[in-house]
Amino acid sequence: MKPNMPRHELFSCRTIALAALLALAACAEVPTDPVARMAYDEANDPAEPANRLIFDGNQWVDRNALQPAARTYQNYVPGGVRDGVRNFGQNLGTPVVLVNDVLQGNMSRAWTTAQRFAVNTTVGVAGLYDVASDWDLPAHEADFGQTLGVWGVGPGPSVQLPLLGPSNLRDTAGTAFGFLGDPVGNVPGMQVIQMSSSVAGVIDGRARMLPMTGELEKNSIDYYAALRSMYEQRRAAFIEEGKTGSLPSAEDGAPPTPAP
Repeated sequence: MKPNMPRHELFSCRTIALAALLALAACAEVPTDPVARMAYDEANDPAEPANRLIFDGNQWVDRNALQPAARTYQNYVPGGVRDGVRNFGQNLGTPVVLVNDVLQGNMSRAWTTAQRFAVNTTVGVAGLYDVASDWDLPAHEADFGQTLGVWGVGPGPSVQLPLLGPSNLRDTAGTAFGFLGDPVGNVPGMQVIQMSSSVAGVIDGRARMLPMTGELEKNSIDYYAALRSMYEQRRAAFIEEGKTGSLPSAEDGAPPTPAP
């Protein structure tokens, strides 16, 4: 995919991919055994055979490219530089958080988000330093999938997205909306910066999750099902956080990634 592909073409590609997944879901067989049917319904994964194929591809990329890059990054990049990368990426994503805070009606969170962006963009040197947290302006996450959940949209069936990993139908739609609704992405020249920051952010995030995913893969009977369950639990908690409009305390530091 070309780095400078227009946003409407990016959206079209992802829409086609989603339609293909839904078509595969329609072809999946529903088990007739009562016990198997109960497990099938609880998993809410009608396209599981196709999802597992995509998962296997994602795992190959993870083991052969992403994990080695993450370990190299963790071992050789100084902690202060890693903090700067994380802070810069978080600040770059703050306008999307602000849009979703407003759409969710969380005006207190929106005001905090606006102040964080102003402080970190200026005093924090374009977001390299998280000055706002020291000024009692704690960070939080919000995305379009969360907004749809706050509006009452259910998660829908599980979806395994190429390269992006576990999701569900609601959050997949939220991801597509995110590509179109990012105010920063509409600023000329910012797409290259966003892409570079996203690549660095993926490697940084993978490095931080290495211990957790390593333990989960080692101890779980079915790694695919374990990740699927963990994703749904974390997203359900994330939706509830949006409904309450709660903010973490400043001492909590950076918020956890809402999805594995």
